[in-house]
Amino acid sequence: MEMPEQPRSRRQTRAAILTHLLQSGGSFRPPLAKAVRLSEASLSRILFDLKAEGLIEEVRRPAPYVGGPTGLVSLDGSVALAALELTAQWLSVGVGGLSGELHYTERLPLPKAPVVETVGRVFHEAMTLLRDWTRRRHITLSQIGVSIPGLGRLAAAGNPIIPCDVGRLGGMIAEMFAGVPLEFTNSVVAHATYHRCRTRNYPFSGTHLFVFVSHGVAGAWMDDPTEADALQPVELGHMVFGPDGPRCRCGHHGCVEAYTSLPALAELLDVSEAELLQLGSEWVQAIPRSTRVRQELRRRLFRLGLAIGNTLNVKPCGGVAISGWPSLLSEEDRKAVVDGIDACLLGGRKLAQVSIAFVPPSTGNDPQAALAFAAFCLASRGGMPAASTEAA
Repeated sequence: MEMPEQPRSRRQTRAAILTHLLQSGGSFRPPLAKAVRLSEASLSRILFDLKAEGLIEEVRRPAPYVGGPTGLVSLDGSVALAALELTAQWLSVGVGGLSGELHYTERLPLPKAPVVETVGRVFHEAMTLLRDWTRRRHITLSQIGVSIPGLGRLAAAGNPIIPCDVGRLGGMIAEMFAGVPLEFTNSVVAHATYHRCRTRNYPFSGTHLFVFVSHGVAGAWMDDPTEADALQPVELGHMVFGPDGPRCRCGHHGCVEAYTSLPALAELLDVSEAELLQLGSEWVQAIPRSTRVRQELRRRLFRLGLAIGNTLNVKPCGGVAISGWPSLLSEEDRKAVVDGIDACLLGGRKLAQVSIAFVPPSTGNDPQAALAFAAFCLASRGGMPAASTEAA
């Protein structure tokens, strides 16, 4: 039987192997070869290199069937990654492994009214703690991943959610951790990566749209992880539904985010944002909702669905994963999102063949999302040094 076309470069081949192991948690050689479109002989040669570089390990496990393979290939647990995740309340910093286990974490509170200078000082404190912890244990980091809410095309004009100078932060981190690959990303990309790599039975393996409803509302296109542009943030939260709507943090009125973000939800439920955050996933049971509030909530969720449908009209794809507080609601309430998508999507979901799935919220587990992003960065460049021409 003729093998399908193989990945185009050595980096892509290695990236295909490492990202598959990252998403699967481990694999025997025959299914791994099939998943990454390689002959077993070619796979063996690359695994030999990856093992010699300390990126993977192979341990004996009971064969999945009589006469089957016994060597389970997985990512090496000794690889150390650093993660920094900025939220509305604090900056989390941690060190963990490729499989998601955290060995060290700290949370540093942000000032009540943060500005660029004070956020910079919190980052400096976090990086000092990280440097001291790794030095004491003689740990060499292989990647640093930083997640910042709202980071994107507007970042040059100032971060729209939490004020910070990304260029200055990057220079500071690079100076304190010279030679360690460093990547910044938008929070939605980090959480999308976390779900794709860490959520058991994640509903999509191919190209799809991930929607994150938290302090902001944003999306990310999830594509082939071996491609350089595999993760692209989408500003769907700033679609305007009417100039007479509530004011959004972007300066406009009537954005879908102004109706469906966590601050907007707290206002509708008549609780403080801090109280809502403290309750976490329990708010659905803990906060009573009158018939009027529930009806308004569904109207807002319908608008969220319209925004998602509009996004799919611009760039069609076969699946949408929705994470955040809407995923905690009953199926009856969540139906308003699906109805909104159907009302907007050309031809409706059935004709467009779009699958909708709600996945659990991942807010509050920081810096796990940034750690998953750091692991993805290392895997997607094939584990090669960031300075190498081929990895770039």
